[in-house]
Amino acid sequence: MNHNVGRERTDRSDTHGQRIRTIGLVGMSLLLSVMSAAFTTLGQRQSVKSSTVIQAVGAENEYSNVIGQIGGHYVHAVGIMSNPDTDPHTFEASPVDAEMIGSAELVVQNGAGYDSFMNRLEQASPNRKRLVITTAAVLGLPANTKNPHLFYKPGAMEAVASVVAKDLSRLQPAHTSFFHARLQAFDRSLVPWSQAMAKLKKAYHGTPVAVTEPVADYMLNASGLRVLTPWPFQAAIMNSIDPSPQDAEIEKNLLLDHKVRVFVYNQQAIDSTTQTLLGVAKKAHIPIVGVYETMPPGHNYQTWMLDETLDVYKALRFHRSYLTLK
Repeated sequence: MNHNVGRERTDRSDTHGQRIRTIGLVGMSLLLSVMSAAFTTLGQRQSVKSSTVIQAVGAENEYSNVIGQIGGHYVHAVGIMSNPDTDPHTFEASPVDAEMIGSAELVVQNGAGYDSFMNRLEQASPNRKRLVITTAAVLGLPANTKNPHLFYKPGAMEAVASVVAKDLSRLQPAHTSFFHARLQAFDRSLVPWSQAMAKLKKAYHGTPVAVTEPVADYMLNASGLRVLTPWPFQAAIMNSIDPSPQDAEIEKNLLLDHKVRVFVYNQQAIDSTTQTLLGVAKKAHIPIVGVYETMPPGHNYQTWMLDETLDVYKALRFHRSYLTLK
């Protein structure tokens, strides 16, 4: 049943788990149980037994965050990839992840080859009733889209959120108006990010920048900036292989010769090549902006995108680095 664009049937975190202490009084225990279901955080991996709560999984925690924003207390959403200290390129799913997929009624994944482990998990736990939303399909993009970091693409998450609201309404029709209202609020909450990109574009349109890989390229391009890093170099780092010596030299010289104004650095994919470039940028006094592939702690999707865009703006305006590497 594929009547929703980008949503398919399949047969195939932040992890802040909350411990609820057992209370002897039956009435108090029941009250705590209800409160726990209502205020379940997105990162919890404990099962929620209430049949009124939809079990949902996001392949990355930015997707589980959006599911939770749309579903509110009617949804228990968890993210599989959620550790900002982990390189997503080397991520391996665990038995716990497989268990979550097996019990999920709604799954949101990125697609475009970014989180293909999800397909394997879904195939290992067939469930004809499970609804699967794939961002690449929602956006009408092919599986071989060269930059799979679709969560940085302006408009992408609004499109995904719209399908999430539709599928949640299919699972719980009685709450359709609730999900629709939450969707409208979510769309409004992304306006500051759009305004920040417009501000960046107005002030620094055409400004050259360098990147380690194409994590934030969609946002940088939408903000009018020119990414000078050769695509083969970006693709090599993204795919955890060594770039050619020629491309590595081009990238290095972009920094040494001050051909770029900012160096955008993926803080989750660190190897000898990127560490060397980080040192080169520091010595050349090129401002560095660190970005993430999974949503860092203390954020929702909107504030994450907004802060990284503002960091680029401030790096250009104040010639300062915004990097959180230890």
